[in-house]
Amino acid sequence: MKNAALTPVLMAALLGLAACAQPAPRQAPPVVDPYASTGGGAVFQGDLAGGTLGAEATAQYFRDTVGDTVRFPADQTTLTPEARAVLARQAAWLSRHSGFTAVVQGHAEETGTREYNLALGARRASAVQEYLVAQGVAPGRIRTLSFGKERPAATCSDEGCYAQNRRAVTVVTEAAPVAALPPAQGMATAPATAPVATAAAQPAAQPIGGTPGAGL
Repeated sequence: MKNAALTPVLMAALLGLAACAQPAPRQAPPVVDPYASTGGGAVFQGDLAGGTLGAEATAQYFRDTVGDTVRFPADQTTLTPEARAVLARQAAWLSRHSGFTAVVQGHAEETGTREYNLALGARRASAVQEYLVAQGVAPGRIRTLSFGKERPAATCSDEGCYAQNRRAVTVVTEAAPVAALPPAQGMATAPATAPVATAAAQPAAQPIGGTPGAGL
């Protein structure tokens, strides 16, 4: 009977010893908020590339917010005050984002011959190019291209559609990074063999468009 009474006491003592042998749980270090004393939350540290703050540097932002299209009166290449306001925004954007190049596409309405409208579209594109260069954009970043009446923005035979098609559209593209050439390994390479011209060779057809920095 006496041994039976001592058994629960021994069991409790053994459990207590086992509990003391377990390591104490680790305490997590306190969290320090570096902005706790600023009173205004997180402090702005600049634009984040590719995020919301850097979304201005995209072709979509240029197209939707800056504006990529200017329009002209019938048979005219003169920039209207509205067109100059759009182009001033385009020039400012291109100046801020030097990694982009631009192609100015000239368009015309459906009336008139194909040749006349190609030339008219080219002169409209050149007018836009010259204005952007005058605003400080490097000539080498802009080239021109004329589609004439081949790519209408609206299709119908009335003045409402004609007015939409008399336009120049600035299309911006981010320039690809230039790949670095591998270092020379000290091995000479044989000079390339020049192609042999034949009487049947004909020059490739060129699109109607200007070279970078050269208006038509």
